[in-house]
Amino acid sequence: MSVWAYRTPRGVVLQVGSQYFDLTGVDWDDLFCRPDEGQRLAERAASRQPLPCKPAASDLLPPIGSQEVWAAGVTYYRSRSARMEESSEAGGGDFYDRVYSAPRPELFFKASPHRVVGPRGKVRIRGDARWNVPEPELAVCVSPAGKVVGYTVGNDMSSRDIEGENPLYLPQAKVYDGCCALGPGILLTGEPLDDSTEIELVIRRNGKEAFSGKTQLAQMKRRPAELIGYLLRDNSFPAGCFLLTGTGVVPPNDFTLQSGDQIRITIEPIGTLENTVA
Repeated sequence: MSVWAYRTPRGVVLQVGSQYFDLTGVDWDDLFCRPDEGQRLAERAASRQPLPCKPAASDLLPPIGSQEVWAAGVTYYRSRSARMEESSEAGGGDFYDRVYSAPRPELFFKASPHRVVGPRGKVRIRGDARWNVPEPELAVCVSPAGKVVGYTVGNDMSSRDIEGENPLYLPQAKVYDGCCALGPGILLTGEPLDDSTEIELVIRRNGKEAFSGKTQLAQMKRRPAELIGYLLRDNSFPAGCFLLTGTGVVPPNDFTLQSGDQIRITIEPIGTLENTVA
């Protein structure tokens, strides 16, 4: 039976199948640091009365404790093409083609916990950027030992014009307050998701659909296990970490986010992450 964990102001709410259980006092970081914590919590929930309904989206916090968020780039062919386009004028157009086919993946720091927003939270676009997009991604929850403990939905907000101006500007294009969203909760499983799993992005503006697109995990060139293996080389994560695995859905070059846009990213069976641009 599938198990999800949600973080709320009271603590952890566990979803077991179609039922929800309030497990106040559970340390969120234990979900990453104890390999059997999800199963243990499910057994603990079995002795409790379920909640009358699922928690309201407004009650959900970002599903992150002390973890860092890292990200992988150019893991889908569509991402490779988009990055080549945005950096062509700066002479970096072939950098991303090389990364796509190179043995070593692109990995970069994305966010500390205070830069992450949760469901219904407001993501931000940089004040000094002109071309901003969301990047819908599968986020893998990784234990300190490098084991997959679960999955959530991630939004890697990106300033494409800043990165395109010079690839060395990547940290400024990627890392800033409100640059990342995670949620709604964590699907607790160490098993790989099926290749047919879809990632769908819908952006609405003034009540109308401004962009939509989808891809499948089958389109990923690099698998999570490979990316995690590189991430843990000479790197330690005492509380575990999140790894965003790249995007295969990129809006057209004439599209940029605006304040008030609504971003909806769905990955079944994890759930849907909804955010508004501040």
